[in-house]
Amino acid sequence: MKKLFGTDGIRGKVNHFPMSPETVLRIGMAAALALKKKQGRNMVLIGKDTRLSGYMIESALTSGICAMGMNVILVGPLPTPGVAFLTKTLRLDAGVVISASHNPYDDNGIKFFSSQGFKLPDEVEQKIEEMALDEEFFRKRPDGRSIGKAFRLEDAKGRYIEYIKSTIPKNETLEGMKIVVDCANGAAYKITPWVMEELGAEVITINGNPDGVNINASCGSLYTEGLREAVLSHKADLGVAHDGDADRTILIDEKGETVDGDHMLGIWAKELKNEGKLKGDTVVATIMSNLGVERYLEGHGIKFLRAKVGDRFVTEQMLKGGFVLGGEQSGHIVNFHLNTTGDGPITALHIVHLVKKLALPLSELKAPIPVYPQMLENVVVKTKINPASIDGLSDLIRKAEKELAENGRVLVRPSGTEPKIRVMVEGKDGRTVSRLVREISAFIKDKTA
Repeated sequence: MKKLFGTDGIRGKVNHFPMSPETVLRIGMAAALALKKKQGRNMVLIGKDTRLSGYMIESALTSGICAMGMNVILVGPLPTPGVAFLTKTLRLDAGVVISASHNPYDDNGIKFFSSQGFKLPDEVEQKIEEMALDEEFFRKRPDGRSIGKAFRLEDAKGRYIEYIKSTIPKNETLEGMKIVVDCANGAAYKITPWVMEELGAEVITINGNPDGVNINASCGSLYTEGLREAVLSHKADLGVAHDGDADRTILIDEKGETVDGDHMLGIWAKELKNEGKLKGDTVVATIMSNLGVERYLEGHGIKFLRAKVGDRFVTEQMLKGGFVLGGEQSGHIVNFHLNTTGDGPITALHIVHLVKKLALPLSELKAPIPVYPQMLENVVVKTKINPASIDGLSDLIRKAEKELAENGRVLVRPSGTEPKIRVMVEGKDGRTVSRLVREISAFIKDKTA
């Protein structure tokens, strides 16, 4: 079983395993051994978000990579999709992001990207993990003449900003639009506001002053109340919220209502199909995506496939099927026409651009997409357990599904990171949804007490 890697890289509390400097040093050494080529530049790009611990982890990771003969390019705070983009366009061997995404400041993590800008395959992660936890591999070190160097790329932000702007037609601007951007005091604080301003929009930036510990602190894509208030008070056209590493986006429309990843998938998929750019007329979402957006897209002749929760699983299914658009309810939207991973700034720009291009407020663009009542409850259990092993639970789920018929879903799954069982019920009637969640959750609590 893996001890370092989860579904989205390595993550943990700062100064505790695996996010301690000594462990990160070993991870860097192991990654270099796994990724190093016999010939070539052997360059790894490292970016990070704005956490105070990023300095410590960056230093340890750089030291480990250089110790084993690979070179490092440091870009400082940069969104995760910016790292993926630069890794591919600079033709480097790998990219690394130091971030714990939407988690609080005292967590941190490490995500790896391949030379093509995709998350590393499981077998490569497994190889890195085995070596990092094996004392023997430390004996295989190059001599002092063969260690790597570290360089700093000063214009990384500018390169990424110019690329983002280039993804909409050159003769089109955002002039006349007023946009509020919540940067979550994270990696996009000098990206998304600058992109929107340089394209002519009036931008009000909130939570754009990171101090190392205020990242995601009651702000950003998980806490949108402040953004909602700012949109309404400034009478803005819409609001944009990112998480700490800006690989996700949540929007607030001009009425103060939330526009989540499902809405954006629906809006963007319909537009791409109209333009003849939606390969296979198919969208990949997750098992958590709302049934309403599935029905909406099916009504427009677009197939809706579901992957496991996690943007890497969405991406894997997109690659397997040759599809170009996918994403999660949480705001990870992947468009292979534009980037290889969830890209918050690009997603925000393209939805804003659609609002301007179609001359319709965001509330009207999302209005045709129905949202079925959906309720999720996390049931804490003593130890990690497969719900299928709970006697009688499958019968209860089948009974609930029969009651919902074709107008709802029941999803019961174990958490991938915590001793919890997640119970999700979705249907047209909110009261029925609430009752069924309570019944199933109570049953699980009773059986696992």
